[in-house]
Amino acid sequence: MSLRLLVVMDPPETVLVDADTSFALMEEAQARGHRVDHCLITDLFATADPATGERRAGARIRRASMFRDPALAPITLGAPERVWLDEVDAVLMRKDPPFDANYLWATQVLELARGKTLLVNDPRGLRDANEKLYALHFPAQMPATLVSSDKDDIKAFLHAHGGKVVLKPLSGAGGDGVFLLRGDDLNVNAIIETVTQVGRRMAMVQEFLPDVVRGDKRVLLLDGEPLGGILRVPRKDDVRSNIHVGGTVEKAPLDEHDLRIVRALRDKLREDGLVFVGLDVIGGRLTEVNVTSPTGIQQMSRLDGVNLSAKVIDWIEARARR
Repeated sequence: MSLRLLVVMDPPETVLVDADTSFALMEEAQARGHRVDHCLITDLFATADPATGERRAGARIRRASMFRDPALAPITLGAPERVWLDEVDAVLMRKDPPFDANYLWATQVLELARGKTLLVNDPRGLRDANEKLYALHFPAQMPATLVSSDKDDIKAFLHAHGGKVVLKPLSGAGGDGVFLLRGDDLNVNAIIETVTQVGRRMAMVQEFLPDVVRGDKRVLLLDGEPLGGILRVPRKDDVRSNIHVGGTVEKAPLDEHDLRIVRALRDKLREDGLVFVGLDVIGGRLTEVNVTSPTGIQQMSRLDGVNLSAKVIDWIEARARR
């Protein structure tokens, strides 16, 4: 039985055909004969059904076709249509950060489809799970961490942890705005003021983990179970290991530290409806929990020799058909 899947994501022209996880999932669904639709978060709407008066969520969508031919665009879109979300079999929320007002409103519109279609990830879970702050539910798995907007508090934390910490904004993604903060750097005050917007926004500060020079492990989870891992290795001139800022990718089997973290998070993730999740792990310590648009499935599949997108679509098929 073919399904109809709606993927809420960024514009198709932003897709990197050999790296993008959303593209890989859409391509796999297409290969199985499922219909795949695309929309932006601004294409979602909510209104009353003219026939019943019931409040329903809908979207202005276009049918998506995926191609790996370099002569073609990775995703081409068909004619615009309007559809009620409860008429599709699954909605994949794959919009990249930032989690801004539009993103918040989109999750609230998606709430109207709760119980009427499969939502991956759950909009309520997405609202609750800031990708930096959600890890605070699991302090035993994390490095020493402070969340604050106060410059003096941040500097005290810096000096209490050997004069070297990592400072990052709560709204950042892909390594944007992440700084290695050193106590002997004359720019310390300016960096803190920049990240906290002179005390108007909270930031996260974490102890520096020396293992970061070996890499930052991305562990992908599906319904609380590990799909696999990759190691993102930073350039020699950068503390950030994110792929889009120049990090390279290596095969990384999961070790007991990774599995311990997975076990600690599994029940909470399932409770919050966070089905497809990416954990960031450095030296056996959890640093972030990525839930909005986790990446890495193509790189992981190539290195492990397994089509991990197929496992995700298997899961969606099984749940949607219920």
